[in-house]
Amino acid sequence: MNFAQQVSSAAGADRLCTEPLRLGSLTVDAPAFLAPMAGVTDLAMRRLARRFGAGLAFSEMVASGDYAQGANGKAGRESLLRALGGGLSPHAVQIAGCDADSMAEAARLVADAGADLIDINMGCPAKRVVGGAAGSALMRDLDHAARLIAAVTRAVTVPVSVKMRLGWDDETRNAPELARRAEAEGAVMVVVHGRTRQQFYRGVADWSAIRAVSDAVSIPVVANGDCRSAEDACEMLRQSGAKAVMIGRAALGQPWVVGEIASFLRNGRASAGPDGATRRAAAREHLATLLELLGPLQGLRHARKHLAAYADVAAGQGGGLDPAARRRLVESEDAREVMDLLGRLYRREPEAEAA
Repeated sequence: MNFAQQVSSAAGADRLCTEPLRLGSLTVDAPAFLAPMAGVTDLAMRRLARRFGAGLAFSEMVASGDYAQGANGKAGRESLLRALGGGLSPHAVQIAGCDADSMAEAARLVADAGADLIDINMGCPAKRVVGGAAGSALMRDLDHAARLIAAVTRAVTVPVSVKMRLGWDDETRNAPELARRAEAEGAVMVVVHGRTRQQFYRGVADWSAIRAVSDAVSIPVVANGDCRSAEDACEMLRQSGAKAVMIGRAALGQPWVVGEIASFLRNGRASAGPDGATRRAAAREHLATLLELLGPLQGLRHARKHLAAYADVAAGQGGGLDPAARRRLVESEDAREVMDLLGRLYRREPEAEAA
């Protein structure tokens, strides 16, 4: 089923977002964003998402202490790559940490490097992040969370947002209070994933619970969690009262879907999406950029999750690879072979099939 068919009778299609979001000095016209995802939202994916119409495309989470090292250590070099803008505009970078001085310094460095928006991670549920008292662990200490937000907003002149969950667990759903504190400390937007930390990614995101956050603040709220289609996005906005949606895992293998959802939310019209040749070119560009940034071997290895996703999405639209070719796509260490295999995706156009 193509995108146009998927949303032809989308419930809640009257929930259009025709007004741009005003985020301090930044104006964002498209009400659907690409979520920050560790190991996924590399520069190549962000460039593609923006080109296809995403309002914002957030970087992978950047550890504040590592980023401050710069090129002096392996962790610092990796953080520099995660935060790389490469001409992307607007350029949104997410930072994480639990020390106010380190967060402020990282924010200054990121802004000096060209970031147009800085997002503070207070929602990551990963054990290694929570174990360092960062990410969603900060929702257990709202006083400290507020100090971190204040440190970042006072360190930079670019807009600052905060990404959070509903709370640590069902007994402490304190996202509305954290959002109020974030607004009081100068944040211009909050993003809420509709799960608690203890849920990780299990179950179903509770979009209706985000409404308490929307009611608590005057700054824009963005709803996140389980948005896979324009129909989902309309329902998310209806239940949450949010001003925009954020798409995460559904964009893997189809970075164009964020822009398609944004377009539908703005004008209520479904798009057939890019044709097979355009999708094929996007997948190959994604790989080429990673090879350029990371080198042939590391670039291929980093790309494998993307390659598998592109193949799976194409297979769902009648243009995938046979099992042996798909296996070579994600196992080969020959960049030319992989590029050739990507060139075989989307051979059968969805439009042609429908005809």
